[in-house]
Amino acid sequence: MKKVLLFCCAFVLFMSFKTLHHSDKVALNGYFSSIQVDTLFKDKISIRAISIDKNKIWYGGDNSRFGYYDLDKNEKYEEHIYRDTLKLEFRSIAQTPNDVFLLSVGNPALLYQVSKKTKKIKLVYKEVNDKVFYDSMQFWNDKEGIAVGDPTEDTFSVIITRDGGETWTKLLSDKLPTNAAGEAAFSASNTNIVIKGNDTWLVSGGKKARTFYSPDKGKTWKVVDTPITQGKEMAGIFTADFYDSKLGFITGGDYDFPDKNKDNKAFTKDGGKTWELIGQNEGFGYASCVQYVPGSNGMQLVCVGSGGLQYSTDNGASWVQLSNDTKLFTIRFLNKNTAIAAGYNKLVRINFK
Repeated sequence: MKKVLLFCCAFVLFMSFKTLHHSDKVALNGYFSSIQVDTLFKDKISIRAISIDKNKIWYGGDNSRFGYYDLDKNEKYEEHIYRDTLKLEFRSIAQTPNDVFLLSVGNPALLYQVSKKTKKIKLVYKEVNDKVFYDSMQFWNDKEGIAVGDPTEDTFSVIITRDGGETWTKLLSDKLPTNAAGEAAFSASNTNIVIKGNDTWLVSGGKKARTFYSPDKGKTWKVVDTPITQGKEMAGIFTADFYDSKLGFITGGDYDFPDKNKDNKAFTKDGGKTWELIGQNEGFGYASCVQYVPGSNGMQLVCVGSGGLQYSTDNGASWVQLSNDTKLFTIRFLNKNTAIAAGYNKLVRINFK
């Protein structure tokens, strides 16, 4: 009977947490139960790529725009990159200590280097192909970086720099695993690439939903199948994050059926060698960005997408909605309790309580 009573108490506590609404003010076990959203700026802009540089939040947007928001000065700096009559859309952003890099989607693919000090803009890579479409970009260190795009032949388009972004070279197809016909990537939130040390993961969707892993900064690759929904052009893995070299999470779903919350979340405990579905019929459906909460031992996750801003304390098994805002496309943490998010017409700061 005592065991039954303890179980009942624990169950009631668990269910109470699961049903917390974003307006509730009581936190359990140090978990978040509410958020405060501060709008940093509003504009007619779509932002899917952000990068945190100390007190500055760099962003890439549509209509050839990029810039940063200075959190200390509460000021926005914005600039345009004009290229003939093209209206560029920057969905990939990355940085080194001295420069910010912006990569446009579509044909031609244009990769720009922007000096943080002088704001000087330089084109460092150009690729012309009817099939070109770059999705994400990250740096391993001050000198080495990687960007991934949809296949122009039978493998992912992968370009790499080893000199701090001054020059970029596209990997030959024979250096990469072959993609299935109709397998590509999604430029939803600049999270198709995850880097931890020298380890790198790329994620795919469409005909196949798989993870591509490199242990040596892009020199060799292995590919692993995942159980995420796949087989359709707009289904698969849209976003990924790793807490460390072993624990990772992938999600996405079916863009055409944004409420379908089955077969859209999976986790790994072995660095992506195997993936297991989790959170079946729980929480959100389609998701554009997922991130681990810093300092949470890999148990807490935040996700934005069709289900608003959702939060998990059990590595994705269950979720609680902290905001019903479906117009946030990407999110990054400043610290354990504060994140920056961006999306349709805005950049915001989110304080978790």
